[in-house]
Amino acid sequence: MTKLLKLEYYKNLNYKPFKVFTILYFAILIALLFIGLVDFDLFGATINLKEEGIYNFPEIWNFTTWIVGLLKIFLGLIIVFSISQEFSDRMFKQNTIDGLSRKEFIGSKLLTISIFTIISTIIVFAITMLLGYQYSNTTESAKVFEEIFFIGNYFIKLFTFFCFLMFLSVLLRKSVFVFLAFFVLWIIESILSTVEVFMKVKGLQGPQRNEVLQNDFFLSRLFPLESMSNLIPNPMVRLNMAKAMGLKYEFHYPTESLIVCLVWCAIFIFGSYWILRKRDW
Repeated sequence: MTKLLKLEYYKNLNYKPFKVFTILYFAILIALLFIGLVDFDLFGATINLKEEGIYNFPEIWNFTTWIVGLLKIFLGLIIVFSISQEFSDRMFKQNTIDGLSRKEFIGSKLLTISIFTIISTIIVFAITMLLGYQYSNTTESAKVFEEIFFIGNYFIKLFTFFCFLMFLSVLLRKSVFVFLAFFVLWIIESILSTVEVFMKVKGLQGPQRNEVLQNDFFLSRLFPLESMSNLIPNPMVRLNMAKAMGLKYEFHYPTESLIVCLVWCAIFIFGSYWILRKRDW
């Protein structure tokens, strides 16, 4: 493991975009977590997210993990560029000539992915605790840790997403093709998901519609990007203004999506290794 860490360190140390994007990502991540301290003008009204309750326990775990989750594509750039340059600069071929096995190559990339995911998760956890204890209207232990599982979901979501990008990078090798494929898949998933939901709830209204959305099985939930998204639901209905409008927040732990994400992780990792073994590089 030490050998692989050193190898990744020296590769990325000399790759300027890697260092620049890494610094920018973590700087923006930290800044974004403090977004609730800024006033926003919306349709002539001033909105302060802190006053809307985003830093209250236990809701803060949902808000922070969902907000920083929007940045995952930015950190994904680092992963894609790091892997793609291995093939464009023929470093992968040279490394295999020097004795690096394909299993070790995948292992080194998984180490990089794991380190980024762990650091990002620790930062989100630490700042969430700081902001929660500073601005929450309650700091009772039961409330503080009631929804801490969102941190675990954030870790799984980030790790699965990076494994997905690793798979696309090994498959397509060029970063421009990787991001093109990613956005095409995202659009396809969005269309299929929308069509499936429309067909399920067509003709239904009120309680029947909500019951179908909550309890029926949707094939689209097995899609990789959809399953990642379902790990952390959109928390905007938990804002005070949303509650005042009568919107209700209903959440059931997404065990199904968690299992699906873990399965996709395994598929992406073993798929990447299989491609490396089968192709003549």
